[in-house]
Amino acid sequence: MRIRVLGAAAGGGFPQWNCNCPNCDGLRKGTLRAKARTQSSIAVSGDDVDWVLFNASPDILAQIQRFGALQPARGIRDTGIRSIVLMDGQIDHTTGLLMLREGQPLEIHCTDMVREDMTTGNPLFNILGHYCGVDWHPMPTAPGNAFTVTGGNDLSFTAVPLKSKAPPYSPHRNDPHEGDNVGMRITDTRTGRTAFYAPGLGEIEPHLKPYLEAADVVMVDGTFWTDDEMVRLGVSKKRAREIGHLPQSGAGGMMDVLDGLKASRKILIHINNTNPILNEDSAERAELDRRGIEVAFDGMDIAI
Repeated sequence: MRIRVLGAAAGGGFPQWNCNCPNCDGLRKGTLRAKARTQSSIAVSGDDVDWVLFNASPDILAQIQRFGALQPARGIRDTGIRSIVLMDGQIDHTTGLLMLREGQPLEIHCTDMVREDMTTGNPLFNILGHYCGVDWHPMPTAPGNAFTVTGGNDLSFTAVPLKSKAPPYSPHRNDPHEGDNVGMRITDTRTGRTAFYAPGLGEIEPHLKPYLEAADVVMVDGTFWTDDEMVRLGVSKKRAREIGHLPQSGAGGMMDVLDGLKASRKILIHINNTNPILNEDSAERAELDRRGIEVAFDGMDIAI
């Protein structure tokens, strides 16, 4: 199994277009040792030929152009993307679907709740019906219910419901439902090795622990370093946990969670532009290095 990180940043990317926090300002001025990042998405393949796209960010066209395997050019119109898995209905994970409208119907796997949101509050599926169309495949969320994905050759997928709010546009924004947000176990059926992917993760619920503990590679929410990160910077009145993200630091934070896992690689993804771990010379980045925790970047390649 191969995982390619197409984008490693949270919504808005890094640097964010309107942000002058120390990270964004420093990267623009060249005074910060850091890498620019597009909005989070990965591609997964079992054979290096057919690829499953996880989330379609607003940066999807640039991400495809930077990864030749997704444009193999075998015909006048071609793509290596065989299907798309949506982990949630957030706009930074779905807006890119509109950029993929010039072709065959999109094979999209998502939960009932995400499909409902994508046909009501933010009706992208309806809009795409006037262009390429959507072939929707329901994603099961019952415990241990593995499923296959179009083009996911020799791979098996298991969706794990996560505690989260639906997107702000959702008709049930303040009435959370199972399936609003999921993590995903991806298993190579030839080797039995697994990856667990969860770019949005606000709480380590009991049912989630076995998936984290069994995974060979863990790629999880790296949005914020502290719970009050954006409050202290004056860019938001909400804390990390209020918007569904478990911060890395503090008691019970993501670093503590990752320290207890057997995974050979522990990777943070979906990193907000304000997070000091983007600064490769920061004390926070040094702490991650000391603990053996990696920070995802655009173009990162992971073989499992």
